[in-house]
Amino acid sequence: MNVLLDHLTEFREGFIGTLLLTIASGLLAMLLGVIIAGFRVSPVPPLRLLGTVWVTLFRNTPLTLLFLVAWFVVPVIFVPGLSPWTKALLALSFYTSAFICEAVRSGINTVPVGQAEAARSLGMTFTQTLRLIVLPQATRTVIPPLSSIFIALTKNSAIAGAFSVTELFGVQKLLSDQGFAIAWIFLWVALGYLVITFSISGLFRLVERRLGVAR
Repeated sequence: MNVLLDHLTEFREGFIGTLLLTIASGLLAMLLGVIIAGFRVSPVPPLRLLGTVWVTLFRNTPLTLLFLVAWFVVPVIFVPGLSPWTKALLALSFYTSAFICEAVRSGINTVPVGQAEAARSLGMTFTQTLRLIVLPQATRTVIPPLSSIFIALTKNSAIAGAFSVTELFGVQKLLSDQGFAIAWIFLWVALGYLVITFSISGLFRLVERRLGVAR
């Protein structure tokens, strides 16, 4: 308990850092994932190819390697001067978006083809059909896998601590280097992650129940 009370500021900053990084990267990954899923089911071949390449590349690349690319390649070739937090945001978002894309695409495939055909017969464009007809129906199917993806995102954010980003898992390295009992440090860090992951799980269960009632 003394480890927590004596270093409450470090634990609080780490917890808030993990929470903010999870929320921000989750929102960006969700946006990218839905867009790429739209590309994957698009009638335009170049968009389908782009979606396939995106998913294949990011889903099969180790997350640590993406962090290294964000730190040492992106600033040199693309955008120099990015903060460590922004680099971690990009690495986590791009990686997670590939998994969200596949979850959303699986949900889209559960919607009967006749729904899209009926929308097209009414003169709706592909984008309108996807946004107004297909995605709302696919949401119920997508919610459960999204919960697991966002929980995995929370745990994946621990890698950012090794790249000078303030987050919860980085606190254990700071305190263990100072000679504190590592078992107690890991206990409080684990409890912090449990609070975030249980909150995510509870939020998605609430959304799932509401959609179940609506159905």
